[in-house]
Amino acid sequence: MTANELTVAGRRFRTQADYEAALRDQKKIDFIKSETELDNPKQLFELFKEMQSGKYRFETVIGNDFDDEIFERIKKLKKQGITAENAGNIADKKNRKSKTAKESTARKPAKVKKEKINKKKTYGKLEDYDRNMQEQILGELKRQEKKRRIIVILASIVATLSFGYFGVYYFYSARTNAEYSQLAELKGSDVLSDAQKKSGFSIHKESVKLPDVLDEYKTLYQKNKKLIGWLKIDDTLIDYPVMQTSDNEYYLDHNYNQEYDKNGSLFLDCDCNAFPQSTNLIIYGHHMKSGQMFGGLQKYAKESYAEKHSIIQFDTIYEKGTYQVMYVFRSKVYNENDIVFKYYQFIEANSEEEFNSYMKEMEAVSLYDTEVTASFGDRILTLSTCDYSQDDGRFVVVAKRIK
Repeated sequence: MTANELTVAGRRFRTQADYEAALRDQKKIDFIKSETELDNPKQLFELFKEMQSGKYRFETVIGNDFDDEIFERIKKLKKQGITAENAGNIADKKNRKSKTAKESTARKPAKVKKEKINKKKTYGKLEDYDRNMQEQILGELKRQEKKRRIIVILASIVATLSFGYFGVYYFYSARTNAEYSQLAELKGSDVLSDAQKKSGFSIHKESVKLPDVLDEYKTLYQKNKKLIGWLKIDDTLIDYPVMQTSDNEYYLDHNYNQEYDKNGSLFLDCDCNAFPQSTNLIIYGHHMKSGQMFGGLQKYAKESYAEKHSIIQFDTIYEKGTYQVMYVFRSKVYNENDIVFKYYQFIEANSEEEFNSYMKEMEAVSLYDTEVTASFGDRILTLSTCDYSQDDGRFVVVAKRIK
């Protein structure tokens, strides 16, 4: 199969693996559409809730396009004053109106039929035309018949291939969904081979001897040694593994299983150290409209939300950690020569003066006062995602380690 043939829903994919993933996403979308009336507000809100809960997981841009479509539909309904609570009543009114219209139409069958009969065109017999016109008519009929046969043949081929593909891709789709659901289950499990258990988990980074990986994360670490921790905020969708590589590009579009995924993964800045722990650990994640990854992080713009979700759990693979929200602000990625506070450059504080300077900068731009402060020697956690209210915008939540 050539590169030009690796196309799904108008999107072209570079590799066979990405193409197959896109086909799995398209099949899943077709199933959702067959089960849900997208024009029905009640069903649309139910689907949106299921997607936010993570019931449907997509692997490629095909799925993310569908995510965006559902999000925009919900956004449009909300502008019209339609919510998840009143969507059912609105849907019932539409159904009653539609039913009334159908009944009204059904009461006038004879008149409609008569109008259709009056408008029906009549054609003469072939013999009524001259020889030249007869040849033109016969030629056109042959062309139409040939076109019809070609369409039937192509449709048959496509149907045959589709059934074959569906069998194969159903298997891969089921396997992928199982892997995602098993990922959370592996957290805290001890499903390791005897060889892995005997080998231990002590590794070396440069000249620093690292401690053993926590038992809770050993199995996940064995599956992917780019795992550096796990981030969880209660009563939110944020409950994900955190990855780290030598650059900050790879996990922008790859998931935990190292497969291409537009959602990407949460990842720790490459310049941060989990052990010995840097002054500030910066975790990045995409702002997905579906709410996945850091899609819900901007809810912290409201002080009331921050008060209810002030505790953040971030465990490195070496030690557990609990943090409390301290500052929430909007920033952006600045030019290298801009002389301005750049939160993403604050990783190590080499002096108390330097630490206090960063804290004052954050406090000055914070959207509200949490009354939580930090002193030199405290450990900081920074969560960063995109903010579309400005060019190269960023939305940032900063928390202090409390245990």
